[in-house]
Amino acid sequence: MVPTRLLLAAPRGYCAGVDRAVETVERALDLSEGEPVYVRKEIVHNRHVVAELARRGAIFVDSELDVPRGATVVFSAHGVAPTVHANAAGRQLQVIDATCPLVTKVHSEARRFAARGYTILLIGHEGHEEVEGTMGEAPDATRLVGSVAEVAHLDDLGPSTPLVYLTQTTLSVDETRAIIAALRTRFPHIEAPPKEDICYATSNRQAAVKALVQQVDLVLVIGSANSSNSNRLVEVARDAGVASHLIEDEAAIDPDWLDGVETVGITSGASAPETLVRRVVDWFAARGTSLVEELHVVHEDVSFNLPRAIRRRLPQVDTPRSATH
Repeated sequence: MVPTRLLLAAPRGYCAGVDRAVETVERALDLSEGEPVYVRKEIVHNRHVVAELARRGAIFVDSELDVPRGATVVFSAHGVAPTVHANAAGRQLQVIDATCPLVTKVHSEARRFAARGYTILLIGHEGHEEVEGTMGEAPDATRLVGSVAEVAHLDDLGPSTPLVYLTQTTLSVDETRAIIAALRTRFPHIEAPPKEDICYATSNRQAAVKALVQQVDLVLVIGSANSSNSNRLVEVARDAGVASHLIEDEAAIDPDWLDGVETVGITSGASAPETLVRRVVDWFAARGTSLVEELHVVHEDVSFNLPRAIRRRLPQVDTPRSATH
């Protein structure tokens, strides 16, 4: 069964924070003069991106403690805890911090509220690197809340406890809204962050999928299994009653999914490069699907400056790339 049409969500793919992080590693390799460039964890959660940077010479390690003393290390877009910075300083590492500025904002909020005596209820997924980094800013003051059900177990917090909620930047907008509502019902005095923590790209891509499902029979989300924002896009489509699957690339497409499908919606997580979208489109074209359209929901034109450790070594004419789709 060959679908007659592909409908591509816009926006999709790289956000400004991911674009900045990937370019940071690329520039670090260009400027390294043959010296090794280490990257702590995956720079972004996409297997293809990591493999390409490794092919270019980046050395990925699980911990800053695995980096030789005095070497250059890039911290990923997800952010790290202060203990990681301390370990790097102790090893005299040359740190290039590619943490997304929107994650840095959440870290700053955690430090500020903890210093004022608040208990921080961090809405997020246990074990995610971003959550680990944020909790590391104020470990004694932060509690992780992963679902509405977990709100019921916060029995030791009362009306006299100063409370604030913060969130991981890549969560489901709808699920997070439900958790916040549960927190406000139980703790009417809880405060919100000055600005919403879920990032613009996460919100926009979920909004695009909500529009996409109105016109398609199947949604394919291009992204890696450990990408939080990619998994949330699958959930958004399924919650709307439309079949959806997360795929690394075109090789993961199961032809059985296409039985009875006329229009396939395609989107990609914020860590997935546009080249993967083109490969999926080509896969369908090779099988006879000729009609390809885009559904434009939100226009994005956002860019972030590269880390200072990179900028100071570049010509002044260099400007940051924009993540636009």
